[in-house]
Order: sequence, then C-alpha cells, then structure tokens
Amino acid sequence: MATPQQQPSPAEQKANVTETDGWTSRTVELDPSAEYIMTHKRRGLALIFNHEDFYWQLRLGSRRGTNTDSMNLNRILTDLGFDVQNYYNLRTMDVLEKIQEASTTDHSNADCFLCVFLSHGEDKHIYSYDSLIDIQELTNPFKGDKCKSLVGKPKIFILQACRGEKHDEPVLPKDEVDSVPLTNVTEVDAASLCTLPAGADFIMCYSVAEGYYSHRETVNGSWYIQDLCAVVKAYAASLEFTEILTLVNRKVSQRSVEYCNDPKAIGKKQIPCFASMLTKKLFLKPKSN
Repeated sequence: MATPQQQPSPAEQKANVTETDGWTSRTVELDPSAEYIMTHKRRGLALIFNHEDFYWQLRLGSRRGTNTDSMNLNRILTDLGFDVQNYYNLRTMDVLEKIQEASTTDHSNADCFLCVFLSHGEDKHIYSYDSLIDIQELTNPFKGDKCKSLVGKPKIFILQACRGEKHDEPVLPKDEVDSVPLTNVTEVDAASLCTLPAGADFIMCYSVAEGYYSHRETVNGSWYIQDLCAVVKAYAASLEFTEILTLVNRKVSQRSVEYCNDPKAIGKKQIPCFASMLTKKLFLKPKSN
C-alpha cells in the first residue's frame, strides 16, 4: 500500500526558474518564504512631513486634522522602533534638503527607511508649504545607485493626499462604520497625485486610488492614516506588511462620508492602494532588546 508523501518544507519548495533575455539564460533559485533581514541594530529612520497650512498664493485650504495624523504616526512608528523625525510646513527647499540628508546618511546598521508625506497633491507632485514637489525627487535619492547603504532594504513611502477630483460611489446599502461626532467634519485633500517610483525594494502606500478624493476628518485625522495606525498596531507582530496594507484597504473601504460641507460628498467612499516593488516578505515585528 502506498504511503502518503510528506509535504515539502518551505526551504524545499524553492523553485528553479529559468530566465532568458533573448540571448542567454540562467537558472534562478526562488524561495517564496524569503524575508527581508530585520535584525539590524536599528529599525531605521522615519521622516514625517506634515503640511497643514500653505502659502496664500497657492489657494489651498488648511488641512485640519493633519496634526492628529502626525501624532498617531509618530506614536506607532516609535513603538515599531523607528527613529522618527517630524517636520511641519516646510518649504520645498527645506524638504529636499532633509531628503538629501537622509539619503546620504549611513543606513548600514538599519533595517529599512520610511517616509510619510501628509499634504495636498497634484498630478505626479505633492505640495510643500510653498510649491509642488515631483514625487520622483523624494524617491530617486534612495535608489540603489545613489544610496548604497539601503541597497536590498525596504524603502517605504506613505502618501496621504488626493489623487483626483472624483468621489467613489457607495455600492453597499449600509456601511459597518461607527458614527462620528457632528463637530468632526470630513474634508478632502485637493487635486490629483499619480506616481510610480523606479527601483527595487520600494513600496508606495497611497491613501486613495488614482483619480479620487482622499478624505480627512477635522478632528480625528484622515481615514487612511487612522486605519493604517490601528491595523499596524494590531497586526505588526503577526502579519506581513502587504497583508497589513490589504486590511487597511478593507477597513477604509467600509467608511463613508457622514458630515461634510459639500452635500455631494455625503455617502461617498474611498479605497486606498499600494504599489509594491518589494522582492521579499516584509515584517515589522517588534525588535528584541
């Protein structure tokens, strides 16, 4: 009688994949269980660029509630072991200076790098206090040919901004969300944002899918950052990062606008998204002392 075969271990499940470029071919061993090394001395640097007010000539509204986002992010990232640096209403020149400083820092003893931008956005750009910044100016300095000490390490960018001027329509008769106080009005982050970085080991986390408004409550902060912080706090110790982002997508999608100065926004929805160039599984489990 035949005996049942034992299932192979993850290490034994490595696939030998043949790659070809049209001229030559080579065999690459792929391990589906491979994880980024997260046992360096430091978790890494985390930058939070928080923009509440803007130069008057830009005609952009104040982003009430963004300081709540910044505070919540600072708390959760600190708990994860990041060295958090907070910046408030910086001009473009100062933002790029901080980005340059971070990209030329030695990250050899760090697990990863993280950057958060809380602002308005517009067509492949995001707003500083006084002007637009091309998203590529934020990501390019951390590519492998420019930031050697982050080669092969995760580069996480989190962007809370609108990516269009459309409201996402509800498709469910009733959403399972808690009601919010009447004083907690929902607003939108203006304009559009459409970007993709180049280079391996980047992951871009967007508050909303391209073409749509991103919602922010004047008291509790943006939907996306609220739910991102809550899900990271609950599941960082057990889930891989893209699984966490998928849960955030689900949680945000269950919300709807209840109180807004724009009557047309009432009942509207939001769905975040992420673009991953990660090459391994990313876990942000608490670091052992």
